[in-house]
Amino acid sequence: MRVIDPRLLREDPDRVRDGQVKRGLSPEVVDLAVAADERRRSAIVEFERLRSEQKSLGKLIPRAQGDEKTELLARTKTLSAAVKEAETAQAEAEREFRDLLLSIPNVAAPEAPAGGEDDFVVLEEVGTPRDFAVDGFEPKDHVELGRMLGAIDIDRGVKVSGARFYYLTGIGADLELALVNMAMDQARGAGFTTMVPPALVKPRAMEGTGFLGQAADDVYRIEGDDLYLVGTSEVPLAAYHSDEILDATSLPLRYAAFSPCYRKEAGSYGKDTRGIIRVHWFDKVEMFSYTTIEDSYEEHRRLLGWEREFFDKLELAYRVIDVAAGDLGLSAERKFDIEAWVPTQGRYREVTSTSNCTAFQARRLDVRARFEDGVRPVATLNGTLVSIPRAIVAILETHQQADGSVRVPKALQPYLQGREVLEPVAP
Repeated sequence: MRVIDPRLLREDPDRVRDGQVKRGLSPEVVDLAVAADERRRSAIVEFERLRSEQKSLGKLIPRAQGDEKTELLARTKTLSAAVKEAETAQAEAEREFRDLLLSIPNVAAPEAPAGGEDDFVVLEEVGTPRDFAVDGFEPKDHVELGRMLGAIDIDRGVKVSGARFYYLTGIGADLELALVNMAMDQARGAGFTTMVPPALVKPRAMEGTGFLGQAADDVYRIEGDDLYLVGTSEVPLAAYHSDEILDATSLPLRYAAFSPCYRKEAGSYGKDTRGIIRVHWFDKVEMFSYTTIEDSYEEHRRLLGWEREFFDKLELAYRVIDVAAGDLGLSAERKFDIEAWVPTQGRYREVTSTSNCTAFQARRLDVRARFEDGVRPVATLNGTLVSIPRAIVAILETHQQADGSVRVPKALQPYLQGREVLEPVAP
Protein backbone atom coordinates (compact mmCIF):
# COMPACT_ATOMS: atom_id res chain seq x y z
CA MET A 1 0.00 0.00 0.00
CA ARG A 2 1.25 3.46 -0.88
CA VAL A 3 -0.12 6.79 0.32
CA ILE A 4 1.52 9.95 -0.92
CA ASP A 5 3.71 9.43 -3.98
CA PRO A 6 7.13 8.20 -2.74
CA ARG A 7 8.74 10.05 -5.66
CA LEU A 8 7.34 13.31 -4.31
CA LEU A 9 8.88 12.50 -0.94
CA ARG A 10 12.29 11.87 -2.54
CA GLU A 11 12.28 14.60 -5.17
CA ASP A 12 10.47 17.42 -3.37
CA PRO A 13 10.39 16.76 0.39
CA ASP A 14 10.10 20.49 1.06
CA ARG A 15 6.67 20.50 -0.58
CA VAL A 16 5.55 17.72 1.77
CA ARG A 17 7.04 19.58 4.74
CA ASP A 18 5.21 22.74 3.71
CA GLY A 19 1.99 20.74 3.47
CA GLN A 20 2.46 19.53 7.05
CA VAL A 21 3.11 23.04 8.34
CA LYS A 22 0.08 24.37 6.45
CA ARG A 23 -2.08 21.83 8.27
CA GLY A 24 -0.56 22.83 11.60
CA LEU A 25 1.34 19.52 11.85
CA SER A 26 5.00 18.83 12.57
CA PRO A 27 7.23 18.40 9.49
CA GLU A 28 9.49 16.05 11.45
CA VAL A 29 7.65 12.99 10.15
CA VAL A 30 8.79 13.93 6.63
CA ASP A 31 12.44 13.79 7.69
CA LEU A 32 11.82 10.45 9.38
CA ALA A 33 10.13 9.10 6.25
CA VAL A 34 12.97 10.29 3.97
CA ALA A 35 15.52 8.58 6.23
CA ALA A 36 13.39 5.42 6.38
CA ASP A 37 13.13 5.40 2.60
CA GLU A 38 16.94 5.55 2.32
CA ARG A 39 17.29 2.65 4.78
CA ARG A 40 14.64 0.71 2.89
CA ARG A 41 16.36 1.16 -0.46
CA SER A 42 19.75 0.27 1.05
CA ALA A 43 18.23 -2.86 2.58
CA ILE A 44 16.79 -3.86 -0.79
CA VAL A 45 20.17 -3.39 -2.50
CA GLU A 46 21.94 -5.43 0.17
CA PHE A 47 19.39 -8.24 0.01
CA GLU A 48 19.58 -8.37 -3.80
CA ARG A 49 23.41 -8.41 -3.67
CA LEU A 50 23.51 -11.31 -1.23
CA ARG A 51 20.76 -13.17 -3.08
CA SER A 52 22.65 -12.81 -6.37
CA GLU A 53 25.83 -14.11 -4.77
CA GLN A 54 23.87 -17.03 -3.33
CA LYS A 55 22.53 -17.93 -6.76
CA SER A 56 26.00 -17.73 -8.30
CA LEU A 57 27.44 -20.07 -5.68
CA GLY A 58 24.57 -22.47 -6.27
CA LYS A 59 25.66 -22.77 -9.91
CA LEU A 60 29.33 -23.44 -8.98
CA ILE A 61 28.75 -26.21 -6.43
CA PRO A 62 27.68 -28.99 -8.90
CA ARG A 63 30.96 -28.50 -10.85
CA ALA A 64 33.24 -28.24 -7.79
CA GLN A 65 35.36 -31.09 -6.37
CA GLY A 66 37.03 -31.90 -3.06
CA ASP A 67 38.16 -29.03 -0.85
CA GLU A 68 36.75 -26.44 -3.24
CA LYS A 69 33.30 -27.97 -2.94
CA THR A 70 33.57 -28.15 0.84
CA GLU A 71 34.61 -24.50 0.97
CA LEU A 72 31.73 -23.51 -1.34
CA LEU A 73 29.20 -25.42 0.78
CA ALA A 74 30.46 -23.71 3.93
CA ARG A 75 30.24 -20.34 2.21
CA THR A 76 26.72 -21.18 1.04
CA LYS A 77 25.65 -21.96 4.59
CA THR A 78 27.04 -18.66 5.87
CA LEU A 79 25.52 -16.79 2.94
CA SER A 80 22.12 -18.40 3.50
CA ALA A 81 22.03 -17.02 7.04
CA ALA A 82 23.09 -13.59 5.75
CA VAL A 83 20.34 -13.65 3.11
CA LYS A 84 17.71 -14.45 5.73
CA GLU A 85 19.00 -11.67 7.95
CA ALA A 86 18.98 -9.22 5.03
CA GLU A 87 15.46 -10.29 4.10
CA THR A 88 14.29 -9.64 7.64
CA ALA A 89 16.01 -6.25 7.66
CA GLN A 90 14.36 -5.37 4.34
CA ALA A 91 10.91 -6.33 5.64
CA GLU A 92 11.43 -4.24 8.79
CA ALA A 93 12.60 -1.27 6.74
CA GLU A 94 9.58 -1.62 4.44
CA ARG A 95 7.24 -1.76 7.44
CA GLU A 96 8.83 1.29 9.07
CA PHE A 97 8.59 3.27 5.82
CA ARG A 98 4.97 2.20 5.27
CA ASP A 99 3.92 3.17 8.80
CA LEU A 100 5.49 6.60 8.43
CA LEU A 101 3.86 7.15 5.04
CA LEU A 102 0.47 6.20 6.50
CA SER A 103 0.85 8.97 9.07
CA ILE A 104 1.41 11.66 6.42
CA PRO A 105 -1.82 13.23 5.09
CA ASN A 106 -2.37 14.27 1.50
CA VAL A 107 -0.35 17.38 0.70
CA ALA A 108 -2.66 20.38 0.99
CA ALA A 109 -3.18 22.32 -2.23
CA PRO A 110 -1.22 25.57 -2.55
CA GLU A 111 -4.58 27.36 -2.94
CA ALA A 112 -6.00 25.98 0.32
CA PRO A 113 -5.95 28.56 3.14
CA ALA A 114 -3.44 27.90 5.91
CA GLY A 115 -4.66 27.49 9.48
CA GLY A 116 -7.39 25.66 11.35
CA GLU A 117 -11.16 25.40 11.59
CA ASP A 118 -11.75 29.15 11.82
CA ASP A 119 -9.36 30.16 9.04
CA PHE A 120 -11.60 29.30 6.08
CA VAL A 121 -12.09 31.77 3.24
CA VAL A 122 -15.60 32.71 2.09
CA LEU A 123 -15.72 32.31 -1.70
CA GLU A 124 -19.33 33.35 -2.25
CA GLU A 125 -22.58 34.16 -0.46
CA VAL A 126 -25.81 33.18 -2.20
CA GLY A 127 -29.18 34.61 -1.21
CA THR A 128 -30.04 36.78 1.77
CA PRO A 129 -30.70 35.32 5.22
CA ARG A 130 -34.36 35.79 6.05
CA ASP A 131 -35.19 38.67 8.36
CA PHE A 132 -38.03 37.49 10.58
CA ALA A 133 -38.41 40.96 12.12
CA VAL A 134 -39.75 42.07 8.74
CA ASP A 135 -42.20 39.15 8.82
CA GLY A 136 -43.34 40.15 12.27
CA PHE A 137 -42.73 36.97 14.27
CA GLU A 138 -40.01 35.18 16.20
CA PRO A 139 -38.79 32.04 14.35
CA LYS A 140 -39.15 28.65 16.01
CA ASP A 141 -36.26 26.21 15.90
CA HIS A 142 -36.46 22.91 14.02
CA VAL A 143 -37.11 20.95 17.22
CA GLU A 144 -40.30 22.89 17.96
CA LEU A 145 -41.34 22.90 14.30
CA GLY A 146 -40.68 19.17 14.06
CA ARG A 147 -42.92 18.56 17.07
CA MET A 148 -45.73 20.75 15.70
CA LEU A 149 -45.56 19.10 12.28
CA GLY A 150 -45.32 15.59 13.70
CA ALA A 151 -42.07 15.31 11.73
CA ILE A 152 -39.29 14.74 14.28
CA ASP A 153 -39.50 12.67 17.48
CA ILE A 154 -36.32 13.14 19.48
CA ASP A 155 -37.64 11.94 22.84
CA ARG A 156 -38.48 8.48 21.55
CA GLY A 157 -35.19 8.36 19.62
CA VAL A 158 -33.35 8.90 22.88
CA LYS A 159 -35.57 6.37 24.67
CA VAL A 160 -34.87 3.66 22.10
CA SER A 161 -31.28 4.36 21.03
CA GLY A 162 -29.78 7.03 23.31
CA ALA A 163 -28.53 10.56 22.91
CA ARG A 164 -28.15 11.98 19.38
CA PHE A 165 -30.73 9.63 17.89
CA TYR A 166 -34.19 10.53 16.57
CA TYR A 167 -37.16 9.36 14.56
CA LEU A 168 -38.41 11.05 11.41
CA THR A 169 -42.18 10.56 11.44
CA GLY A 170 -45.03 11.38 9.09
CA ILE A 171 -44.12 14.38 6.99
CA GLY A 172 -40.55 14.20 8.36
CA ALA A 173 -40.09 10.76 6.80
CA ASP A 174 -41.80 11.97 3.62
CA LEU A 175 -39.46 14.94 3.53
CA GLU A 176 -36.39 12.68 3.73
CA LEU A 177 -37.64 10.51 0.87
CA ALA A 178 -38.46 13.61 -1.17
CA LEU A 179 -34.96 15.01 -0.69
CA VAL A 180 -33.36 11.68 -1.55
CA ASN A 181 -35.44 11.23 -4.68
CA MET A 182 -34.81 14.80 -5.84
CA ALA A 183 -31.07 14.36 -5.26
CA MET A 184 -31.00 11.04 -7.09
CA ASP A 185 -32.95 12.49 -10.01
CA GLN A 186 -30.48 15.37 -10.28
CA ALA A 187 -27.48 13.04 -10.08
CA ARG A 188 -28.97 10.67 -12.64
CA GLY A 189 -29.64 13.57 -14.95
CA ALA A 190 -25.99 14.65 -14.63
CA GLY A 191 -24.83 11.21 -15.75
CA PHE A 192 -24.10 9.59 -12.39
CA THR A 193 -24.70 5.87 -11.89
CA THR A 194 -27.01 5.53 -8.88
CA MET A 195 -26.01 3.07 -6.18
CA VAL A 196 -26.98 1.70 -2.77
CA PRO A 197 -23.68 0.47 -1.27
CA PRO A 198 -23.05 -1.61 1.87
CA ALA A 199 -22.81 0.33 5.12
CA LEU A 200 -20.41 -2.24 6.65
CA VAL A 201 -16.90 -2.53 5.24
CA LYS A 202 -13.64 -4.34 5.93
CA PRO A 203 -10.69 -2.56 7.58
CA ARG A 204 -8.87 -2.04 4.29
CA ALA A 205 -11.69 0.10 2.91
CA MET A 206 -11.62 2.31 6.01
CA GLU A 207 -7.83 2.56 6.07
CA GLY A 208 -7.66 3.07 2.32
CA THR A 209 -9.93 6.11 2.50
CA GLY A 210 -8.08 7.59 5.47
CA PHE A 211 -10.73 7.03 8.12
CA LEU A 212 -8.56 4.94 10.44
CA GLY A 213 -6.09 7.78 10.83
CA GLN A 214 -7.04 11.04 12.50
CA ALA A 215 -10.76 10.13 12.29
CA ALA A 216 -10.44 6.68 13.90
CA ASP A 217 -12.06 7.79 17.18
CA ASP A 218 -15.22 8.74 15.27
CA VAL A 219 -15.70 5.30 13.69
CA TYR A 220 -17.94 2.49 14.92
CA ARG A 221 -16.27 -0.95 14.83
CA ILE A 222 -18.25 -4.20 14.99
CA GLU A 223 -16.36 -6.22 17.58
CA GLY A 224 -15.71 -9.82 16.62
CA ASP A 225 -16.50 -9.36 12.93
CA ASP A 226 -13.64 -7.03 11.91
CA LEU A 227 -16.09 -4.76 10.15
CA TYR A 228 -16.77 -1.04 10.40
CA LEU A 229 -19.93 1.02 10.04
CA VAL A 230 -19.23 3.73 7.48
CA GLY A 231 -19.56 7.41 8.33
CA THR A 232 -20.07 8.19 4.65
CA SER A 233 -20.66 6.19 1.47
CA GLU A 234 -17.42 7.73 0.22
CA VAL A 235 -15.80 4.66 1.83
CA PRO A 236 -17.52 1.84 -0.12
CA LEU A 237 -17.54 3.96 -3.29
CA ALA A 238 -13.78 4.55 -3.09
CA ALA A 239 -13.19 0.83 -2.48
CA TYR A 240 -15.59 -0.21 -5.29
CA HIS A 241 -12.77 -0.35 -7.86
CA SER A 242 -9.97 -1.34 -5.44
CA ASP A 243 -7.28 -3.59 -6.96
CA GLU A 244 -8.54 -2.83 -10.45
CA ILE A 245 -6.99 -1.32 -13.56
CA LEU A 246 -9.58 0.86 -15.26
CA ASP A 247 -9.78 1.77 -18.91
CA ALA A 248 -8.65 5.40 -19.09
CA THR A 249 -11.18 6.07 -21.86
CA SER A 250 -13.99 5.26 -19.39
CA LEU A 251 -13.03 8.18 -17.11
CA PRO A 252 -14.58 10.01 -15.45
CA LEU A 253 -16.61 7.35 -13.64
CA ARG A 254 -19.30 8.98 -11.51
CA TYR A 255 -21.45 7.32 -8.85
CA ALA A 256 -24.20 8.70 -6.62
CA ALA A 257 -25.08 6.64 -3.56
CA PHE A 258 -27.78 6.70 -0.93
CA SER A 259 -26.69 5.29 2.41
CA PRO A 260 -27.05 5.49 6.18
CA CYS A 261 -24.02 7.00 7.92
CA TYR A 262 -22.78 6.37 11.46
CA ARG A 263 -20.47 8.60 13.51
CA LYS A 264 -19.50 8.57 17.17
CA GLU A 265 -19.14 12.37 17.13
CA ALA A 266 -16.06 11.98 19.30
CA GLY A 267 -14.86 15.26 20.71
CA SER A 268 -18.26 16.94 20.28
CA TYR A 269 -19.36 16.68 23.91
CA GLY A 270 -21.59 19.64 24.68
CA LYS A 271 -21.88 20.74 21.04
CA ASP A 272 -25.25 20.84 19.27
CA THR A 273 -26.95 18.78 21.96
CA ARG A 274 -30.39 20.09 20.92
CA GLY A 275 -32.01 18.80 17.78
CA ILE A 276 -30.70 16.82 14.82
CA ILE A 277 -27.75 18.88 13.63
CA ARG A 278 -25.08 16.62 15.18
CA VAL A 279 -26.25 13.00 15.43
CA HIS A 280 -24.85 9.47 15.51
CA TRP A 281 -26.86 8.27 12.51
CA PHE A 282 -28.17 10.01 9.42
CA ASP A 283 -28.86 9.31 5.76
CA LYS A 284 -27.34 11.12 2.81
CA VAL A 285 -26.73 11.08 -0.92
CA GLU A 286 -23.05 11.18 -1.87
CA MET A 287 -21.42 11.83 -5.23
CA PHE A 288 -18.13 10.14 -6.07
CA SER A 289 -15.83 10.52 -9.08
CA TYR A 290 -12.85 8.65 -10.48
CA THR A 291 -10.89 10.73 -12.99
CA THR A 292 -7.39 11.74 -13.98
CA ILE A 293 -5.19 13.87 -11.75
CA GLU A 294 -5.13 16.53 -14.45
CA ASP A 295 -8.93 16.77 -14.66
CA SER A 296 -9.54 16.39 -10.93
CA TYR A 297 -9.33 20.12 -10.25
CA GLU A 298 -12.08 20.93 -12.74
CA GLU A 299 -14.09 17.92 -11.56
CA HIS A 300 -13.91 19.36 -8.05
CA ARG A 301 -15.56 22.54 -9.33
CA ARG A 302 -18.20 20.46 -11.10
CA LEU A 303 -19.11 18.64 -7.89
CA LEU A 304 -19.43 21.97 -6.11
CA GLY A 305 -21.63 23.20 -8.94
CA TRP A 306 -24.00 20.25 -8.56
CA GLU A 307 -24.19 20.84 -4.81
CA ARG A 308 -25.00 24.50 -5.40
CA GLU A 309 -27.67 23.56 -7.94
CA PHE A 310 -29.37 21.36 -5.35
CA PHE A 311 -29.41 24.00 -2.61
CA ASP A 312 -30.57 26.64 -5.05
CA LYS A 313 -33.61 24.43 -5.61
CA LEU A 314 -34.27 24.43 -1.87
CA GLU A 315 -34.38 28.26 -1.95
CA LEU A 316 -31.93 28.60 0.94
CA ALA A 317 -29.42 31.29 1.77
CA TYR A 318 -25.95 29.77 1.87
CA ARG A 319 -22.28 30.50 1.50
CA VAL A 320 -19.40 28.58 -0.09
CA ILE A 321 -16.15 28.36 1.86
CA ASP A 322 -12.64 27.21 1.03
CA VAL A 323 -11.73 25.04 4.02
CA ALA A 324 -8.40 25.74 5.71
CA ALA A 325 -5.67 23.11 5.48
CA GLY A 326 -5.78 22.28 9.18
CA ASP A 327 -9.46 21.35 8.89
CA LEU A 328 -9.04 19.04 5.89
CA GLY A 329 -9.51 15.32 6.30
CA LEU A 330 -6.49 13.04 5.97
CA SER A 331 -7.25 12.29 2.31
CA ALA A 332 -8.21 15.71 0.96
CA GLU A 333 -5.84 18.15 -0.68
CA ARG A 334 -8.60 20.75 -0.91
CA LYS A 335 -12.21 20.98 0.26
CA PHE A 336 -15.15 23.30 -0.36
CA ASP A 337 -18.12 23.43 2.04
CA ILE A 338 -21.60 24.79 1.53
CA GLU A 339 -23.02 26.28 4.71
CA ALA A 340 -26.73 27.09 4.91
CA TRP A 341 -28.15 29.84 7.09
CA VAL A 342 -29.92 28.53 10.20
CA PRO A 343 -32.18 31.35 11.42
CA THR A 344 -32.53 30.45 15.10
CA GLN A 345 -28.78 30.04 15.44
CA GLY A 346 -28.06 33.23 13.53
CA ARG A 347 -25.21 31.64 11.64
CA TYR A 348 -24.25 29.45 8.72
CA ARG A 349 -23.90 25.68 9.30
CA GLU A 350 -22.22 23.11 7.07
CA VAL A 351 -24.69 21.15 4.95
CA THR A 352 -22.40 19.69 2.26
CA SER A 353 -18.73 19.36 1.44
CA THR A 354 -16.72 18.27 -1.58
CA SER A 355 -13.11 17.12 -1.51
CA ASN A 356 -10.42 16.42 -4.09
CA CYS A 357 -8.33 13.54 -2.78
CA THR A 358 -6.10 13.40 -5.88
CA ALA A 359 -4.32 9.99 -5.93
CA PHE A 360 -4.15 9.62 -2.14
CA GLN A 361 -7.00 7.09 -1.77
CA ALA A 362 -6.31 5.44 -5.12
CA ARG A 363 -2.74 4.62 -4.07
CA ARG A 364 -3.95 3.09 -0.82
CA LEU A 365 -6.68 1.06 -2.55
CA ASP A 366 -4.66 0.30 -5.70
CA VAL A 367 -7.09 1.88 -8.16
CA ARG A 368 -5.26 2.55 -11.42
CA ALA A 369 -6.03 3.21 -15.06
CA ARG A 370 -4.23 2.16 -18.22
CA PHE A 371 -3.16 5.16 -20.28
CA GLU A 372 -1.28 5.32 -23.56
CA ASP A 373 1.94 5.97 -21.66
CA GLY A 374 1.40 3.32 -18.99
CA VAL A 375 -0.57 2.40 -15.86
CA ARG A 376 -0.85 4.89 -13.00
CA PRO A 377 -3.19 5.81 -10.11
CA VAL A 378 -6.36 7.77 -10.76
CA ALA A 379 -7.79 10.63 -8.71
CA THR A 380 -10.83 10.26 -6.46
CA LEU A 381 -13.26 13.00 -5.43
CA ASN A 382 -16.33 13.04 -3.22
CA GLY A 383 -19.17 15.48 -2.66
CA THR A 384 -22.28 15.32 -0.49
CA LEU A 385 -25.35 16.20 -2.53
CA VAL A 386 -27.63 16.17 0.51
CA SER A 387 -27.19 15.26 4.17
CA ILE A 388 -30.76 14.71 5.32
CA PRO A 389 -30.94 16.07 8.90
CA ARG A 390 -29.15 19.33 8.19
CA ALA A 391 -31.14 19.91 5.01
CA ILE A 392 -34.34 19.37 6.98
CA VAL A 393 -33.17 21.82 9.67
CA ALA A 394 -32.46 24.52 7.08
CA ILE A 395 -35.74 23.95 5.20
CA LEU A 396 -37.98 23.97 8.26
CA GLU A 397 -36.40 27.01 9.88
CA THR A 398 -36.01 29.07 6.71
CA HIS A 399 -39.44 28.43 5.20
CA GLN A 400 -41.54 28.46 8.38
CA GLN A 401 -44.61 30.65 8.74
CA ALA A 402 -46.06 32.32 11.83
CA ASP A 403 -48.52 29.50 12.58
CA GLY A 404 -45.82 26.81 12.51
CA SER A 405 -46.58 25.66 8.97
CA VAL A 406 -43.70 25.40 6.50
CA ARG A 407 -43.70 26.46 2.87
CA VAL A 408 -42.37 23.77 0.52
CA PRO A 409 -39.79 24.95 -2.04
CA LYS A 410 -41.27 24.73 -5.53
CA ALA A 411 -38.72 22.21 -6.84
CA LEU A 412 -39.46 19.87 -3.93
CA GLN A 413 -43.26 19.95 -4.28
CA PRO A 414 -43.51 17.18 -6.93
CA TYR A 415 -41.64 14.87 -4.55
CA LEU A 416 -44.12 15.62 -1.74
CA GLN A 417 -47.26 14.70 -3.67
CA GLY A 418 -47.69 18.30 -4.79
CA ARG A 419 -47.94 19.72 -1.28
CA GLU A 420 -47.15 23.42 -1.16
CA VAL A 421 -47.32 23.76 2.63
CA LEU A 422 -46.60 21.42 5.52
CA GLU A 423 -49.34 21.94 8.10
CA PRO A 424 -49.02 21.52 11.88
CA VAL A 425 -50.68 18.44 13.35
CA ALA A 426 -50.09 19.35 17.00
CA PRO A 427 -50.61 22.63 18.88
